[in-house]
Amino acid sequence: MLQYIVPASALLFTLENILWINLGVFIGAVFAAIPGLTVILCVILFLPVTYRLSAIPGMMFLLGIYCAGGYAGSVSAILINTPGTPHAAATMLDGYPLSQKGRTKAALKIALYASVFGGVFSALMLLFLGPQVAQIAAQLGTAEYFMVCLFGLTIISGVSGKSMIKGIICACLGLWVSCIGADPMTSYDRYTFGIQRMYLGLELSVCLIGLFALVEVMSRAEDSGKRLKIDTRKIKDDGVLTPDEKKRIRLPILISSIIGVAIGIIPGTGASEASWFSYNTAKNMSKHKEEFGHGSVEGIAAAESANNAVTGATLIPLLTLGIPGDGTVAIMLSALMINGLNPGISLFTTDGDIMYAIMLGLILVNLFMLIQGRLLTPVFAKVVRIPREILTPIIVIFCFAGAYSVNKNYFDVAVALVFAALAWVLRKLEMPAVPILIGMVLGNMAETNFRRALLLSDGNPSIFFSSVYCIIFLILIVVAVFTIIRSKRKEKTGND
Repeated sequence: MLQYIVPASALLFTLENILWINLGVFIGAVFAAIPGLTVILCVILFLPVTYRLSAIPGMMFLLGIYCAGGYAGSVSAILINTPGTPHAAATMLDGYPLSQKGRTKAALKIALYASVFGGVFSALMLLFLGPQVAQIAAQLGTAEYFMVCLFGLTIISGVSGKSMIKGIICACLGLWVSCIGADPMTSYDRYTFGIQRMYLGLELSVCLIGLFALVEVMSRAEDSGKRLKIDTRKIKDDGVLTPDEKKRIRLPILISSIIGVAIGIIPGTGASEASWFSYNTAKNMSKHKEEFGHGSVEGIAAAESANNAVTGATLIPLLTLGIPGDGTVAIMLSALMINGLNPGISLFTTDGDIMYAIMLGLILVNLFMLIQGRLLTPVFAKVVRIPREILTPIIVIFCFAGAYSVNKNYFDVAVALVFAALAWVLRKLEMPAVPILIGMVLGNMAETNFRRALLLSDGNPSIFFSSVYCIIFLILIVVAVFTIIRSKRKEKTGND
């Protein structure tokens, strides 16, 4: 590790990287503070920007968006009782009541400090655990990688919403889309329908612009919601925390950060699960249980430190195995691959300085998030009330510009529109779009490793049970499936 730290630091601490980090943090905070505009939408819109950048500034920009999005969702949750992002819902339970007591600035300060601590903690875990996991990844062959992909597809369970069947259908649709283009083994056309431009397949970023960005515009156009009323004068309280409050939030922040990292490493979980689990844990451990739901400082600290501790942890399976921890990180995979960085042991050997620069940069991202949070919180609060008639055309322009800029042709714009129409139909049918993303990301990797493994074994399927790692991942898949079935049955019983 030490042999990479010095060259990595030299690559990281440049004016270009500092500027892209701060720009990413600012954009991510603005998007996440506006209810309805998710972090994944923001990453998709600005992903084409990274195609013109080298690996380090591109990833720093996206990580700035990702981390700031994890924090800024708490701004609207505290101010107007509406979480800017889904994982800020737990923060809302105590953030808004504390704001109603005239302590808005105190609530925002706790959310910021807890988020930064969780983010730095997860960045350190990435720095120390990432290389260790990569060493294990170096021992995996094609059969093992197929089992890893199969295990990664269990992510679908965490993003399928209420209906597992609908999630599986959407995942199969994503797997089918990943098959469009030339066969990776024989180069024969598949599902191109005679369209030459489809021979190389469909660009992931273009499809995602339609699936997540344009469809959001269409949905917002259907919803004629009123402009939000926010009195930013509420942030004028002194924001001072008593010594007792400072003491009470320390343990929840630490424990929730550990929980966030543990949950973030597991594919298919995410910030929402981490924040709710940590919130309940903090409540059970607290000596002031009666305050939860009525403005508890411990509740805010637990929820915010957990959802930001997920950020670094989700990068561990991504960088080492190519398995994204959640939907947002799945999009970052394309930003790595566009620069020729394929997940695995090579990232920590041949490109070790770049990888360590990215991991150290995650710490820097959280520090700049602290600075911007301290200085620009009133700005983030004001953007919550931007009128939709102004916001919508800006998003549409970014969508079309992003789709066109990938290959500089209008065919990609048409693809984005087709996927937007598809996503709109799926939304009407209450079918989730994230499983499609997971299927598209893991489909090609799973197919290639599956077919290569069979080729090496002359078609003998026993190769998938021939190593210890295959057996381990098979056990993990079976455990995951049974856990999913059990949890779904409990949900169904609870609803009945």
